[in-house]
Amino acid sequence: MKADTAPSATAGDPVCTPGSHGVAQAGPVSLAVSRVARLHRVAAGKLLKGLGLYPGQEFVMMHLWDAGPVRQSELIKAVELDPSTVTKMLQRLEQAGHVRRRPDPADRRAVLVEATDASCGLLAQVEGAWAQLEGRTLAGLDAGERVELARLLAKVEASLCVEGEDSRCGALPGAVPGAGSPLS
Repeated sequence: MKADTAPSATAGDPVCTPGSHGVAQAGPVSLAVSRVARLHRVAAGKLLKGLGLYPGQEFVMMHLWDAGPVRQSELIKAVELDPSTVTKMLQRLEQAGHVRRRPDPADRRAVLVEATDASCGLLAQVEGAWAQLEGRTLAGLDAGERVELARLLAKVEASLCVEGEDSRCGALPGAVPGAGSPLS
Protein backbone atom coordinates (compact mmCIF):
# COMPACT_ATOMS: atom_id res chain seq x y z
CA MET A 1 0.00 0.00 0.00
CA LYS A 2 1.16 3.48 -0.79
CA ALA A 3 1.23 5.90 2.11
CA ASP A 4 -0.98 8.97 1.88
CA THR A 5 1.31 11.91 1.23
CA ALA A 6 -1.28 14.62 1.80
CA PRO A 7 -0.59 16.74 4.87
CA SER A 8 -2.82 15.80 7.76
CA ALA A 9 -4.85 18.35 9.65
CA THR A 10 -3.79 19.08 13.17
CA ALA A 11 -6.09 19.79 16.08
CA GLY A 12 -7.87 23.06 15.49
CA ASP A 13 -7.28 23.09 11.72
CA PRO A 14 -10.41 23.08 9.58
CA VAL A 15 -11.01 20.07 7.38
CA CYS A 16 -12.54 22.21 4.65
CA THR A 17 -11.55 25.78 4.01
CA PRO A 18 -14.53 28.01 3.20
CA GLY A 19 -14.27 31.16 1.11
CA SER A 20 -12.38 34.14 2.45
CA HIS A 21 -15.22 35.23 4.76
CA GLY A 22 -16.68 31.90 5.92
CA VAL A 23 -19.93 30.19 5.08
CA ALA A 24 -22.03 32.29 7.48
CA GLN A 25 -21.04 35.43 5.56
CA ALA A 26 -22.93 34.06 2.55
CA GLY A 27 -26.18 34.43 4.52
CA PRO A 28 -25.83 36.88 7.42
CA VAL A 29 -29.60 37.53 7.64
CA SER A 30 -30.37 33.80 7.57
CA LEU A 31 -27.81 33.27 10.32
CA ALA A 32 -29.32 36.09 12.40
CA VAL A 33 -32.88 34.78 11.92
CA SER A 34 -31.78 31.26 12.91
CA ARG A 35 -30.00 32.51 16.02
CA VAL A 36 -32.90 34.75 17.06
CA ALA A 37 -35.40 31.93 16.50
CA ARG A 38 -33.32 29.55 18.64
CA LEU A 39 -32.94 32.09 21.46
CA HIS A 40 -36.64 32.96 21.28
CA ARG A 41 -37.56 29.26 21.55
CA VAL A 42 -35.22 28.82 24.56
CA ALA A 43 -36.77 31.84 26.31
CA ALA A 44 -40.27 30.54 25.53
CA GLY A 45 -39.31 27.10 26.86
CA LYS A 46 -38.22 28.59 30.18
CA LEU A 47 -41.49 30.47 30.58
CA LEU A 48 -43.57 27.44 29.57
CA LYS A 49 -41.71 25.15 31.96
CA GLY A 50 -43.03 27.30 34.79
CA LEU A 51 -46.55 26.48 33.55
CA GLY A 52 -45.87 22.75 33.32
CA LEU A 53 -45.75 22.81 29.51
CA TYR A 54 -43.14 21.64 27.05
CA PRO A 55 -42.29 23.84 24.03
CA GLY A 56 -44.87 23.36 21.29
CA GLN A 57 -47.66 22.33 23.62
CA GLU A 58 -48.79 25.94 23.84
CA PHE A 59 -49.47 25.89 20.09
CA VAL A 60 -51.64 22.80 20.50
CA MET A 61 -53.56 24.46 23.30
CA MET A 62 -53.88 27.78 21.43
CA HIS A 63 -55.37 25.96 18.46
CA LEU A 64 -57.82 24.04 20.65
CA TRP A 65 -58.88 27.17 22.56
CA ASP A 66 -59.46 29.01 19.28
CA ALA A 67 -61.01 26.22 17.19
CA GLY A 68 -62.85 24.08 19.73
CA PRO A 69 -62.93 20.31 19.25
CA VAL A 70 -61.00 19.18 16.16
CA ARG A 71 -59.98 15.87 14.70
CA GLN A 72 -56.52 14.81 15.77
CA SER A 73 -55.46 14.63 12.11
CA GLU A 74 -56.53 18.27 11.61
CA LEU A 75 -54.67 19.32 14.75
CA ILE A 76 -51.48 17.67 13.46
CA LYS A 77 -51.75 19.68 10.22
CA ALA A 78 -52.53 22.90 12.09
CA VAL A 79 -49.51 22.75 14.40
CA GLU A 80 -47.20 21.52 11.63
CA LEU A 81 -45.54 18.81 13.70
CA ASP A 82 -44.85 15.11 13.25
CA PRO A 83 -47.88 12.92 14.15
CA SER A 84 -45.88 10.99 16.76
CA THR A 85 -44.79 14.27 18.39
CA VAL A 86 -48.38 15.53 18.57
CA THR A 87 -49.55 12.17 19.96
CA LYS A 88 -46.94 12.40 22.74
CA MET A 89 -47.94 16.02 23.44
CA LEU A 90 -51.59 15.04 23.65
CA GLN A 91 -50.79 12.19 26.03
CA ARG A 92 -48.98 14.60 28.36
CA LEU A 93 -51.68 17.27 28.06
CA GLU A 94 -54.37 14.66 28.70
CA GLN A 95 -52.54 13.39 31.81
CA ALA A 96 -52.34 16.99 33.04
CA GLY A 97 -56.09 17.39 32.50
CA HIS A 98 -55.82 20.04 29.78
CA VAL A 99 -57.24 18.04 26.86
CA ARG A 100 -59.70 15.23 26.28
CA ARG A 101 -59.72 12.81 23.34
CA ARG A 102 -62.81 10.92 22.27
CA PRO A 103 -64.14 9.15 19.18
CA ASP A 104 -65.66 11.44 16.57
CA PRO A 105 -69.42 10.72 16.54
CA ALA A 106 -69.47 11.42 12.78
CA ASP A 107 -66.66 8.91 12.11
CA ARG A 108 -65.82 6.52 14.94
CA ARG A 109 -62.42 5.81 13.34
CA ALA A 110 -61.39 9.45 13.87
CA VAL A 111 -60.47 11.00 17.21
CA LEU A 112 -61.70 14.41 18.39
CA VAL A 113 -59.44 16.46 20.64
CA GLU A 114 -60.74 19.30 22.78
CA ALA A 115 -59.53 21.59 25.53
CA THR A 116 -61.08 20.83 28.91
CA ASP A 117 -62.77 23.34 31.20
CA ALA A 118 -59.80 22.82 33.53
CA SER A 119 -57.49 24.24 30.84
CA CYS A 120 -59.16 27.66 30.98
CA GLY A 121 -56.85 28.74 33.82
CA LEU A 122 -53.89 27.68 31.69
CA LEU A 123 -55.12 29.96 28.89
CA ALA A 124 -54.58 33.07 31.00
CA GLN A 125 -51.15 31.80 32.08
CA VAL A 126 -50.09 31.13 28.47
CA GLU A 127 -51.32 34.61 27.46
CA GLY A 128 -49.26 36.07 30.29
CA ALA A 129 -46.17 34.07 29.32
CA TRP A 130 -46.50 35.17 25.69
CA ALA A 131 -46.91 38.80 26.76
CA GLN A 132 -43.78 38.47 28.90
CA LEU A 133 -41.91 36.84 25.99
CA GLU A 134 -43.05 39.64 23.65
CA GLY A 135 -41.81 42.25 26.10
CA ARG A 136 -38.44 40.56 26.47
CA THR A 137 -38.10 40.00 22.72
CA LEU A 138 -38.81 43.63 21.84
CA ALA A 139 -37.27 45.30 24.91
CA GLY A 140 -34.55 47.11 22.95
CA LEU A 141 -36.91 48.53 20.32
CA ASP A 142 -39.00 51.69 20.41
CA ALA A 143 -42.62 51.69 19.16
CA GLY A 144 -41.66 52.68 15.60
CA GLU A 145 -38.98 49.99 15.41
CA ARG A 146 -41.47 47.39 16.63
CA VAL A 147 -43.89 48.32 13.84
CA GLU A 148 -41.06 48.29 11.29
CA LEU A 149 -39.80 44.90 12.51
CA ALA A 150 -43.29 43.42 12.19
CA ARG A 151 -43.59 44.89 8.69
CA LEU A 152 -40.20 43.56 7.59
CA LEU A 153 -40.79 40.10 9.07
CA ALA A 154 -44.14 39.95 7.25
CA LYS A 155 -42.31 40.67 3.99
CA VAL A 156 -39.73 37.96 4.76
CA GLU A 157 -42.50 35.49 5.55
CA ALA A 158 -44.27 36.36 2.30
CA SER A 159 -41.02 35.75 0.39
CA LEU A 160 -40.69 32.32 1.99
CA CYS A 161 -44.30 31.39 1.30
CA VAL A 162 -44.53 30.06 -2.21
CA GLU A 163 -48.09 30.40 -3.50
CA GLY A 164 -49.85 27.05 -3.72
CA GLU A 165 -46.98 25.19 -2.04
CA ASP A 166 -47.84 25.78 1.59
CA SER A 167 -51.44 26.31 2.67
CA ARG A 168 -50.29 27.30 6.18
CA CYS A 169 -48.71 30.55 5.04
CA GLY A 170 -50.50 33.55 6.48
CA ALA A 171 -52.96 31.31 8.32
CA LEU A 172 -51.62 31.91 11.81
CA PRO A 173 -53.82 33.65 14.39
CA GLY A 174 -52.94 37.28 14.97
CA ALA A 175 -51.57 37.78 11.46
CA VAL A 176 -51.06 41.35 10.32
CA PRO A 177 -53.90 41.99 7.85
CA GLY A 178 -52.64 41.70 4.31
CA ALA A 179 -49.11 40.92 5.46
CA GLY A 180 -49.30 37.21 6.23
CA SER A 181 -47.41 37.64 9.51
CA PRO A 182 -48.30 36.42 13.00
CA LEU A 183 -46.81 39.61 14.41
CA SER A 184 -48.82 42.64 15.39
